[in-house]
Amino acid sequence: MTTIPTPLDTGWLRSRLVENGPYSALDVVTVTGSTNTDLVERADTARDRTVLIAEEQQTGRGRLQRSWVSPRYYGLHVSVLLRPSEIPRSELGWLPLIAGVALAETVQSVTGLPAGLKWPNDLLLGSGTHWCKAAGILAEGADTSGGMAIVLGIGVNVHHGPQELPQPKGGLPPTSLAAQGASVDRAEFVSELLTSFAGIDDLWRSHRGDVVGNDLLDRYQRLCATLGEQVRVDFGDDDPLAGTAARIDAGGRLVVRGADGASTPVAAGDVKHLRPSE
Repeated sequence: MTTIPTPLDTGWLRSRLVENGPYSALDVVTVTGSTNTDLVERADTARDRTVLIAEEQQTGRGRLQRSWVSPRYYGLHVSVLLRPSEIPRSELGWLPLIAGVALAETVQSVTGLPAGLKWPNDLLLGSGTHWCKAAGILAEGADTSGGMAIVLGIGVNVHHGPQELPQPKGGLPPTSLAAQGASVDRAEFVSELLTSFAGIDDLWRSHRGDVVGNDLLDRYQRLCATLGEQVRVDFGDDDPLAGTAARIDAGGRLVVRGADGASTPVAAGDVKHLRPSE
């Protein structure tokens, strides 16, 4: 059954997530350049857990400054401003990873689709050698008069058919929840996603950023489709690193085991899952 894309009900979302939920403010705009950029600009005055959702995003961007555009009402473009003052700065890199856990677990529970994560936080749908990318996450920091704020952006392909999906530019092919056979109400989905994320964020904050004692590291590793894969990590101008993705360490780094048996922790880089012929 095909779901016809329709506007979000702002009042319903505020009732669920603000008036009777864990968020301090929520706005939905028809169109913007980037929800992340908008919230970064409001970081001095926005309260912890302020949410901005756009029906259409025209200059969205992902990791490594890749552009991301989606037609009106077809995707979810949501950003959340967070002030996790309980978390040491050295642990803030876990924020987009735990957001990935919330996203993948929400997809599984709402749609029943197999879902995984490509390190660090791309949402994959499909399975095995047929994973496709359906969402990405980007976190940006902002120093404000009230301390460090983090704007967390999540972009999900929801209703896109083959003609609305971007053309692949290397890496995994794009997909959407609809293309994988799921019929999704965007308002219900984003409500479940943000509720799940708030619960994980509460857990993370209550342990002051520790992800070992509260099972968050294990939850991430169970979802991480990169683990066990042959990968190549590109670092821009530096030589790439090739090997087997062995594990995620307590710092959120991908540990790659080379052919010589040496393990290298990777904090940042462009990871590609290699096919047997590559």
